[in-house]
Amino acid sequence: MVREWADGPAGEFMGGVNPYVRTSSVPLPTRPYRITVAGTGQVIEVHPEELPLGRDGRPGSLLDVLLHHGVKVDHACGGVVSCSTCHVIVRKGLSSCNPAEEAEEDMLDTAPGLTPQSRLSCQAVPNGSQDVVVEIPAWNRNQIKESDF
Repeated sequence: MVREWADGPAGEFMGGVNPYVRTSSVPLPTRPYRITVAGTGQVIEVHPEELPLGRDGRPGSLLDVLLHHGVKVDHACGGVVSCSTCHVIVRKGLSSCNPAEEAEEDMLDTAPGLTPQSRLSCQAVPNGSQDVVVEIPAWNRNQIKESDF
C-alpha cells in the first residue's frame, strides 16, 4: 500500500507540508516487525494494517511509530524535512528503510553527531523485512520546547 505524502491535501497524513520539498511516496510495510529503542529496552510491535498512526512525518515513519508509542522524539518542524531535531541512528535494520532523499541528506548535514547510520526519523520508513534498532541521541539542537509532546 502506498500513501500520498507531500502531494496529498495539506495535513491529510502529516502535521504540515514543506512547500520547498518534493518527495516521492513510500510503500508501507506488508509484514509485522519490531522497533527496539536502544538504551530503554522498549520494544514496539508494528502492525502494517494500523499504519499510519499519527500525523507527524511520513506515514509509517520511525517518527510516526515512536511518537504513537510514547517515545519522546523532538521534531521541531512537525516532520516535514525542515530541521534535524528528529535525527536518530538506526543501529540495526537500516537496509529495510527507504533510501534517504536529497532533502533529508541536506538536513542531516546539520545534525550533531552524524553517523553513516543516521536518518531523520520523520523520513525513514521500514519495509518490515527485518526488525529495527534505533538510538535516539541525547543531544538536541532544539533548546526550547513549547509542550511535552
